Parts: sequence; C-alpha cells; structure tokens
Amino acid sequence: KKPEFISISVRDPRILKDDLWHTHVDYEICLDTNSMCFRKKTSCVRRRYSEFVWLRHCLEQNALIILLPKLPPRTFFFSLRNTDQVLQRMRGLQEFLESVVHTPLLLSDSRLHLFLQSDLSITEIEVCALGKTRYTVAEAIHRSSSGCISRLEDKASCDSDCESSSSSGLGLSVDTPVRGSPLPFSERDQPLFS
Repeated sequence: KKPEFISISVRDPRILKDDLWHTHVDYEICLDTNSMCFRKKTSCVRRRYSEFVWLRHCLEQNALIILLPKLPPRTFFFSLRNTDQVLQRMRGLQEFLESVVHTPLLLSDSRLHLFLQSDLSITEIEVCALGKTRYTVAEAIHRSSSGCISRLEDKASCDSDCESSSSSGLGLSVDTPVRGSPLPFSERDQPLFS
C-alpha cells in the first residue's frame, strides 16, 4: 500500500478587473492526494487573498487549541510588476495550505474542503457547511468538476453519485462567476489592492 500523501500547490496568478476602478488577483490551488479525507483525488480551483483570510479565520474559530500558520502579510499596494512580491505571496499561501492540510484536526472542517475543491463562493460555502442548501458538501465538491457547476441548486439537471454530506472535500472560487474578464499576466503596469 502506498503511503498517504497530500500535495498542494498555489500557482498561476491572474489579474481580474471587477469594474473601472477595482482589480484583484486570484491564484490557482491544485490538490493531488490519495488521502481518504478528500472527496476528490485531484482538483484545481481559483481563490483570491481575501478568501484565504476568511478561511484562516474560520479555521481559527473552529480549532481554538491549534496555533494556525500565518498568511503572508497583506500588502496595501500589491503589484504584479514586482515578481518577488508575487512569488513571495504565492509561496506564503502555499505554505499556509500545506500546514493546514497536514493538521488532522483541521481536516474535519467542511469549509476547508469546499474552499479547496468546489467553485462555491465564500457565502455559498458558509450556507452549505451549515446544511442550509439543497445539496450536500459532497455534492458541491462532486459537481464542481462536472458540467453541472453553473448552479448547484438545479439538482434535477445533474446526476449525483454522492452518498452523504461528508465533512471532506470542497473548495470553489469566491468569484464564481467571475465578474470581470481576466487580464493577461503581462499587464503589470498598475498597482493592485489585495
């Protein structure tokens, strides 16, 4: 039997324009695992820095006895022109997630799984984790990789092979659908707020 592994990477920063005045950066989070704790063995989702802040706050509230790893510091002016700044933030976000997924107590939080393996927004994650949706945590994770993610509430249009609302396996993008269009990574001329 192969030893259990959980591999997680944060990569591919992308600038998204929300409106005329506001932009933000999101990152791709890719998970590859053989752990029984996760519903899907491979997944990729996109999240922005403020969503990581939300996740850390949730985990902190849920696991008071554990000292959680820190996130990279919030930078008022975050510029993609500064490659070192981008790499440092991505490295810090990845180190945070690596520490979290290797802490067994934290793996019981369904919000972590939704964050890592579903396309749900933060608000949708909260509601789903509380059991106030017509779909379970497991269904939300399962459907995020199928063609049914457009609206999880539309259960009639999708088949489900999920048998329970396990506490594992979600993680979708906060900006689903994305309000603005992605800008190429090469457009690095303006500072960004995180």
